[in-house]
Amino acid sequence: MQDELRDHLITEEPYYQPTADEVELYEAAYSVRMPMMLKGPTGCGKTRFVEHMAWKLGKPLITVACNEDMTASDLVGRYLLDADGTRWQDGPLTRAARHGAICYLDEIVEARQDTTVVIHPLTDNRRVLPLEKKGEMVEAHPDFQVVISYNPGYQSLMKDLKESTKQRFGALDFNYPDHETEARIVAHEGGINEDMAGKLVSVAERARNLKGHGLDEGISTRMLVYAASLIANGVAPLAACRMALVRPITDDPDMRDALDSAVTTFF
Repeated sequence: MQDELRDHLITEEPYYQPTADEVELYEAAYSVRMPMMLKGPTGCGKTRFVEHMAWKLGKPLITVACNEDMTASDLVGRYLLDADGTRWQDGPLTRAARHGAICYLDEIVEARQDTTVVIHPLTDNRRVLPLEKKGEMVEAHPDFQVVISYNPGYQSLMKDLKESTKQRFGALDFNYPDHETEARIVAHEGGINEDMAGKLVSVAERARNLKGHGLDEGISTRMLVYAASLIANGVAPLAACRMALVRPITDDPDMRDALDSAVTTFF
């Protein structure tokens, strides 16, 4: 293992509950180093899945949280000034490609399209990364893989992947788990019993039915874990749900009343 990547090894198994055959499919994709795209709503487990698979495969994971201010240099690297003059510093994408990590670009549609095109030569048969400022062509390490994620619910003409980018990836669809599986996840991660977790999931399912009917996004599994953690630490369930589930997703008084009513149905 390269010393540069030791800090990116995941040493403890991240808790992940499979919902279908995504684990086996990802393993098959990694075996041929297919670039992968994970599509699904916010907080449904995409990042945890990547962490779990990196642990399972024993590969280092370098995660980049994409944003609209991110430049190509933020990904590939830049020259820096120090006491001895200038020196080159690899960006996260270059480090992953050079030394053999999985590079995970989270919410890639948040980045500008002129930034994301730098991954193109790494995601086809070339598997190279041109460092134009340095005059170097980095050949990807045999263990290197690119994984990207995004939420299709936020797609727009201004925020979507180019077809030339999409067609370089295999894709896995993610969604919120079924009721029983999600309850197990919330119970495990939040430190509460499955009966209480099941009630939280029921509240989330009511809210998810309102997506597109007053809500832009439903209650995510991540938010349920927050609520469960509050309950596990002694906060009353009604207060925990209002703070962690209802107030973050809407400011509309009528929608808040509707969601508060759903909470009181179960608590």
